[in-house]
Amino acid sequence: MRNYFAPFRSRLGLSRFGNTFLNRDRKGFGAWIGLLLIGATLAAQAPKPKAPGEDWVPLFNGQDLTGWVKIGNEKWDVEGGTIHGVAATKDYGYLRTEKNFKDFHLSLRFKCEGDGNSGVFFHAEFKPGTAEVVQGPQFEIDCNIGHHTAGIYDVGRQWLIWPAPENETVLRADDWNEYLLKVEGNRYVARLNGIQMVDYTDPKPFGSDGGIALQLHSGGHGNFRFKDILIRDLSKRP
Repeated sequence: MRNYFAPFRSRLGLSRFGNTFLNRDRKGFGAWIGLLLIGATLAAQAPKPKAPGEDWVPLFNGQDLTGWVKIGNEKWDVEGGTIHGVAATKDYGYLRTEKNFKDFHLSLRFKCEGDGNSGVFFHAEFKPGTAEVVQGPQFEIDCNIGHHTAGIYDVGRQWLIWPAPENETVLRADDWNEYLLKVEGNRYVARLNGIQMVDYTDPKPFGSDGGIALQLHSGGHGNFRFKDILIRDLSKRP
């Protein structure tokens, strides 16, 4: 049978050892194909980036306080798919996430059922065994018009920024309020019921990592509900 490959082998300068070289080429080609297959398998197994909107995860499961820690002696329960915080004493009380967050977007709904004061703390840390905050600003919650809900208050520095006066009435005193909070580095943004309330860059932030904590202010009047708590964690860690 005529060898049709002979002319090509001659042009390529293959000698009588051509078969040896071809065998080696076949082995190299096989190894190359194997590497490609391994690479394709690893690429298929690698986690794919989540589509916009899919990177939000619940912080509250609607059934119990898994993932949260009570700080202080105030009452925190789950009722009807909501977190219900009620003052049991005249002291401060908090419900803190077990996990720490540096940068994040947080979405939640809150409702005031009393005339007390609350807030959403971030980068929060507490003196061990107490409800004394040693670190953490807060996004304010107070269902009295003019009490600066969505403003930012910091332990030790007090008020950092208030909402514009014309936005104080955005608050729904007797209904659910939608709260969107963004913390990216030293920039803090709050939106209440679809209206941007503050956009503040902190010139001297104290702490950049810690828990997120719901507050019941001292005085014995706290009565608040929270639900639909979702977070987009933007924290970058080593």
